[in-house]
Amino acid sequence: MSHPIRKAVFPVGGLGTRFLPATKAMPKEMLPIVDKPLIQYAVEEAQAAGIEEFIFVTGRSKSAIEDHFDRSYELETTLRERGKDAQISAVTSCMPSPGQIAYTRQQDPLGLGHAVWCARNLVGDEPFAVLLADDLILADKPCLAQMVDAYRDEPGTYVAVMEVPRAHTNRYGILDIAGERGRLVQVKGVVEKPDPAVAPSTLSIIGRYILVPEVFHHLEHTQRGAGGEIQLTDALAQIIARNRLPFMGLRFAGRRFDCGDKAGFLEANIAYALARPDMAPDVRRILAEYH
Repeated sequence: MSHPIRKAVFPVGGLGTRFLPATKAMPKEMLPIVDKPLIQYAVEEAQAAGIEEFIFVTGRSKSAIEDHFDRSYELETTLRERGKDAQISAVTSCMPSPGQIAYTRQQDPLGLGHAVWCARNLVGDEPFAVLLADDLILADKPCLAQMVDAYRDEPGTYVAVMEVPRAHTNRYGILDIAGERGRLVQVKGVVEKPDPAVAPSTLSIIGRYILVPEVFHHLEHTQRGAGGEIQLTDALAQIIARNRLPFMGLRFAGRRFDCGDKAGFLEANIAYALARPDMAPDVRRILAEYH
């Protein structure tokens, strides 16, 4: 019987330099898509997948994230006095219950692998999810829920994957594929940001993972890789080499937006606004004016 996925790690310690000056005093994860910050979409996706414990790996100047997932009694009192029940629900519905959120610091900016390793004592000895808020996925069924379903059928390590242009393989972790079974891909290797000429495929990992606790051991002994950072991809390669459990990629159903990129962030705002009946007509009218 597989161990349920109860915990999720959210690496939110990055500086968000591509969005300066907007991110000088505000975490990039608090940038809004329509009327919700990126990190709230990630937390709601985790909740929809059955996650019970939410672990944030933060850095300096990230207190706005903690405040967002806390009660604001002054705001709630004011809204209540004005009869704004819908707004009260909007600011309280996403908050996990007391004791479900934990925070730990990534004191040094050493990359995604290091950020995940910083959560080791809070995760403990059980499988867990990792969600990168920069990767926003618009889907009928949330991406992580799709992955959890696959994990229940066949426990192991899972990554969400999508095809990318060959010219862009040097931006992603790229899979070496052993075989395919429907939307699942059996993985025999993974390479971080390979040159397009030598990339083993064009199937890229995006920011959703289900990992086994063994990954912490490999991260602890992983040397700095691409970009001088401790790469999660390098630890995943070690898990594949040990071959103790299946390592699978899931071609998720949905559309991914790279919100760490300015154009991707703008596109996400448009797509999410068009998906809302209360906004779609006005957004279509505005877009038509720019043809």
